[in-house]
Amino acid sequence: MRLQKNTSLALYSVLEFASAPARHISAAEIADKYGVSSHHLAKVLAELARTGIVESVRGVGGGYRFIGNARRLTLMDIIQMFEEFGPPASDRAAPSGSTPVDQAMGAVLSEIDENAKATFSSITLATMLRLIERQQASGATAGASSAGTRKPSAPSHVPLK
Repeated sequence: MRLQKNTSLALYSVLEFASAPARHISAAEIADKYGVSSHHLAKVLAELARTGIVESVRGVGGGYRFIGNARRLTLMDIIQMFEEFGPPASDRAAPSGSTPVDQAMGAVLSEIDENAKATFSSITLATMLRLIERQQASGATAGASSAGTRKPSAPSHVPLK
């Protein structure tokens, strides 16, 4: 399953907002962080605001703020706002003239899509935020431990004695 750009932007944005729910974050701040157009991102954020996941506050100190429930909102809840999913394999009629290989590949690909949907439906924003924290902590720990074990190298213009 490949996610569209809008879907990825929505996921990144919601996770940013949910990580600091009391803070108003501007669209420009998120656009800068992820290297995207703030105009394009604004369309995604408008959809998130329309559905009640974030609220938009205008003016000085404004921006967007998470108002959803991170323990209940799943990745799939956000993904399905921007992606269209076809019917399950059991509901699809095989196209006329399709070969047994086409039918078998269609069944395998449908099963993969169903597994992806089930996985996305089982992961809440709260779970993702904990995973992100663990990733950041292990990255900081790995960076500190490798920096502590490396011998400092002398600049090339300084002779070693």
